[in-house]
Amino acid sequence: MNVQKNKIVLSAILLIGICAVAIAQNASGTPWSLNQCITYARSENLTVQKAQVNLSSAQVDVKTAQAKKIPSLSASISQGLTHSEPDGADGATGNSFIYSGNYNLSSSMTLYNGGRLNNSLRQSKVVAQASEFDVQTSENDIEISVTEAYLNILYSRESVKINTSTVETSKQQMERAAELLKAGYIAPSDYSQMESQYWSDKYSLVTAQNLLDRRILTLKQLLELDVDYDFQVDYPEIADASVLTPVPTSSYIYGKALQVMPEVKSSELGVESAKINEKIARSGSIPTISLSAGLGTGNNSVASDAFASQLSKNFSQNVGLSISIPIFNNRSAKSATEKAMLQTSSANISLQSTQKELLSTIETLYQEATGAQSRYAAATEKLRAAKTSYDLVCQQFEAGMKNTVELLQEKDNYLSAQLELSQAKYQAVLSVQLLNFYQNQPIKL
Repeated sequence: MNVQKNKIVLSAILLIGICAVAIAQNASGTPWSLNQCITYARSENLTVQKAQVNLSSAQVDVKTAQAKKIPSLSASISQGLTHSEPDGADGATGNSFIYSGNYNLSSSMTLYNGGRLNNSLRQSKVVAQASEFDVQTSENDIEISVTEAYLNILYSRESVKINTSTVETSKQQMERAAELLKAGYIAPSDYSQMESQYWSDKYSLVTAQNLLDRRILTLKQLLELDVDYDFQVDYPEIADASVLTPVPTSSYIYGKALQVMPEVKSSELGVESAKINEKIARSGSIPTISLSAGLGTGNNSVASDAFASQLSKNFSQNVGLSISIPIFNNRSAKSATEKAMLQTSSANISLQSTQKELLSTIETLYQEATGAQSRYAAATEKLRAAKTSYDLVCQQFEAGMKNTVELLQEKDNYLSAQLELSQAKYQAVLSVQLLNFYQNQPIKL
């Protein structure tokens, strides 16, 4: 007994410890990694929770369908008081009150109805299984949305870093230009160009920072965190290997996705459910055989026997077998069958649509992944060349061999090369990770 209590206490302590660690990991102001965001969203997102409620409802329907196969049982008790004014032997009228009671127990069950009960049970199980896949689909959808939002944040932060560095360089160049202007080496118009470029770069930095803030807010809203929660993002370093990961062919990825994606499985079960519904509809034109049985007794105040004796004497039993044969039902059974067949056709179309949407998504991601990887390789070389050219022009500007316009042009080329490389990098990472996801591989940075 003491050992059992100790186990319970230890389990409670362990559970509290796990909860405490989970809360600490997601404490306000603590940076969230991508995996933490995904794990939290898959369990806390309202769309996912709604899908889980639908699943619970479908599981209740399964229990209801199972219960319909067993006999029903009901009891009834009634008490009555009857008043009458019978004529006596001397012709006088009197008052008479009679108390009576009836007690019944009845049961019934369907023995045969063309397989309707069995098919209804099968259908409810299929629908419940499809609801499980719908929950997984909702979880996958929010995971994809969180991943896209997270990588958009990483790209925006990289853009902020690039623009910050550009502003610092512009400030140094503006200060250097002020010195050259004071010494008479450049014209006032050249200094004005430097100053204008500085404030232009400053504006770009503010715009980039605002975009980063909006994208962080978007992710926070996807996670459905409280308004007062101080949401911070962890910024991992992404290596070139993650950018240039080899990608399988789109046909291979599509084949894997057809096997593992829950939206496809749910649509396939939708077709199966529709076919079962056809059998249920056809059973409407088949005879139904039902069995019923009952027990009953009663008592009244007129009888001279005691209460228990009356119940014993009036005790009765009955059993019955009924057959209901549909002969003419205003075409309801035939119409139901035709509509069920149309629902099957609709379910098949939905399945094909789901498969085509999946193929379109994978083909688009494949094109984006391979295109971004090619752009990343080209942008790497472009950045190297732009950096070399910019450094040379800076040296030549200091020596008076290049003017302000040429310097600012090379600076813009260098900034553009940095942003293009960053954009290609995160586009490639996002597309590759999502392609891995469609192959049932976890998303990780």
